[in-house]
Amino acid sequence: MTAGIELARDGGPDAVVLREATRRVGVSPNAAYRHFADRDALLAAVSDAALALLATCIDEIVERIPEGDPDVVARAQLRAVGTEYVSFALDNPGLFHAAFFVASDLESSSAPSKSGRSGRSPLALLTAALDLLVSSGAMPSERRPQAEFLAWSSVHGFALLLIDGPLRALPRDQADVVTQRLIDMVEAGFTCP
Repeated sequence: MTAGIELARDGGPDAVVLREATRRVGVSPNAAYRHFADRDALLAAVSDAALALLATCIDEIVERIPEGDPDVVARAQLRAVGTEYVSFALDNPGLFHAAFFVASDLESSSAPSKSGRSGRSPLALLTAALDLLVSSGAMPSERRPQAEFLAWSSVHGFALLLIDGPLRALPRDQADVVTQRLIDMVEAGFTCP
């Protein structure tokens, strides 16, 4: 599995192949079949691991938010999830692509294999941040239904534009500034009267 993650880190999901993974760990190609039925199974496991790494990175940022005013904490948590999501994509484009390469449905998006140390997946972390916005009074409850899809689409699409699209040449400092402006827009859309 570690070799598969490193292959994805270096070259994205297309680089995850059984033969190369076994070569890297120094075993025969047939040894991989004791753990994975085929390349698709290896890639699914790598995808889950990449999602768990993303969730762990988000967990680390969220854990640093000091306790305090519920409104301030809720907004900070939403911002932390979005900021770290884009940062992970920029810092680990191969893993980011691998995380979302395997088609899975929303029902399986919160599986333990896709979760960070909090036990939550990236989507579950976003959902928790939005729920906290509502419970703090920062977000009207009528705006909450399916808000995670709007926020997720915004940061995911922006991350893809930065790593593969027309914004890929944008210097990192500018990408970070625009990321914050995007999150400002998302937050305002959920919280402004």
